[in-house]
Amino acid sequence: MTRLLHVRSVSLNRDQLLKDADWFATLSTQAQAHVTQDILERTVAAGETLGRQGEMQQYWFGVMEGLLKWSINAVDGRTVTLGGQSVGSWFGEGTLLRGQPRQADIIALRHSRVAMLPFETFDWLRRTEPSFAEFLLRQINERLHWFMGSMGAHRLLDAEHLVIRALWGLVHPLLNPLGVNHLMISQEELANLAMVSRQRCNMTLVKLKREGLIDLGYGAISIRDVEALRALIR
Repeated sequence: MTRLLHVRSVSLNRDQLLKDADWFATLSTQAQAHVTQDILERTVAAGETLGRQGEMQQYWFGVMEGLLKWSINAVDGRTVTLGGQSVGSWFGEGTLLRGQPRQADIIALRHSRVAMLPFETFDWLRRTEPSFAEFLLRQINERLHWFMGSMGAHRLLDAEHLVIRALWGLVHPLLNPLGVNHLMISQEELANLAMVSRQRCNMTLVKLKREGLIDLGYGAISIRDVEALRALIR
């Protein structure tokens, strides 16, 4: 019988999001004040698009609440999910630095709140704050390795291991910098990220629970052993 988890959804306000961000703590006092003054907030309903493929992006994003996914849609209706963004993560720097239209849609999998730093402020930080430029370099490098791994995974891994990789991705420091192991995510949402059927996702999660790696609840998954989960997809 599935044990019901009592997991509270993580929700931050703008001040908390910035306080928890490693890059913000390294900024000068002037830069911190500039960011605090300029940052905006937007609520994104489940299924709503934060940014569409082909649009010019105007903001750098930070997740305060909820869960979002990156996906690419082909003209024939096929969809490829690139990954998810959890609370505390920042994303969209690559598109801003390229200065080209978006290559993917950003869609909320559940009710989400997102902080938005205007491009002008983002670019000013990049040009005037060495620590911020260094953070962006590390972030882009980690994201490149993640996407390279995703490409290999979808060519080499079976459905079970795609689910495991999607689950581990939600606690990856790049996507989940707060280190939250108690995830408010449904099996349907995880199946969406892994690009497998809900039935196959459920079979994998039940197996992981039986092996003591996770606990399951209604709309929640608690990861008990992150390193063991990671070892399964190496």
